[in-house]
Amino acid sequence: MAIATNENTKVNEVIQHGHCLGHLCLPKKHVSLFIFGDSLFDAGNNDYINTTTDSQANFGPYGETFFKYPSGRFSNGRLIPDFIAEFANLPFITPYLYPGYHRYTDGTNFASAGAGALVETNKGLVIDLNTQVHYFKKARRLLRKKLGDAEAKTLLARAVYLTSIGSNDYTVLFTSNSSTFQTYSPEKYVEFVIGNLTSAIKEIYKKGGRKFAIPNLVPLGCLPFARALNPDTGACFQEITALAKLHNEALSKVLQKLESQLHGFKYSIADSYSSLSESINNPSKYGFKESEIACCGTGPYRGIFSCGGKRSVKEYELCENVSEYVFFDSIHPTEKVNQQFAELMWSGTPNITGPYNLKALFEN
Repeated sequence: MAIATNENTKVNEVIQHGHCLGHLCLPKKHVSLFIFGDSLFDAGNNDYINTTTDSQANFGPYGETFFKYPSGRFSNGRLIPDFIAEFANLPFITPYLYPGYHRYTDGTNFASAGAGALVETNKGLVIDLNTQVHYFKKARRLLRKKLGDAEAKTLLARAVYLTSIGSNDYTVLFTSNSSTFQTYSPEKYVEFVIGNLTSAIKEIYKKGGRKFAIPNLVPLGCLPFARALNPDTGACFQEITALAKLHNEALSKVLQKLESQLHGFKYSIADSYSSLSESINNPSKYGFKESEIACCGTGPYRGIFSCGGKRSVKEYELCENVSEYVFFDSIHPTEKVNQQFAELMWSGTPNITGPYNLKALFEN
């Protein structure tokens, strides 16, 4: 977390070069970060909703590497948005549902583990994307009340809107007794997911958002939980990965289309798919020793989602050196992977992160 060396100097600078409203001071070019999505981005919202332990990480060994306590994040440490906030000289972005929290000038985090773009995905156990956008509108109303319409408008237009969504919409088809594919073709189903994501983006745009950052989906079939579905061979589960590929193609097209339709709309797609594939296929190149087996879990590839022993399966094993692993539990990457990926999102070249990287979105 960025800490000012001299708090008084910082406040004086803000008063000289920024603006103060009552007790609220904002630097002149202050850029907020609003975060939407699923467990890759959830910093603890699910600790404050009525859900199951499958959708929570408020117990050890989650958080043990960095925070030294479980922070509600599905990792041994920080998540991608934590690093992005750090690069942007922002504090860690607080979960929207954190009790008593209403200071949205740095942004806020609406993400919910298990959430999908579709309302039906893990319904009743998560904050789906539509509800996250509804919460954003409530935060916006509060900002307008605090800052006044003109200041709030400037803040929302400068802000970056970071979203990770879609994975659960696809994995749920293989992990629950879903009959969706008997009803829809894969293409049609992807169309629904992308359609909901598009509606959310347009809604945020309508309320003043202009800069959007959306990593594409990773090769979902190569996560330890999916390899465990092929325990004999441990091969990637191609049917899930095929959906991720369809999703990524559609996402790229829809963002290009929105850029041509919406005035002032800027976006960044980071190629998570290639980045994680690289780490899985060439672990030593990125400083890892194990890219198929999770650090924490049980069963083949530690692919059973039992890390922490608080879910339906109580047994779990924990690796000795988490920094050698690509995956922390059967679904989520380690802090080290999150950091490497956040660096690519922040300053990556257009072939990995484009048309803008996050550094450019924050600065322009």
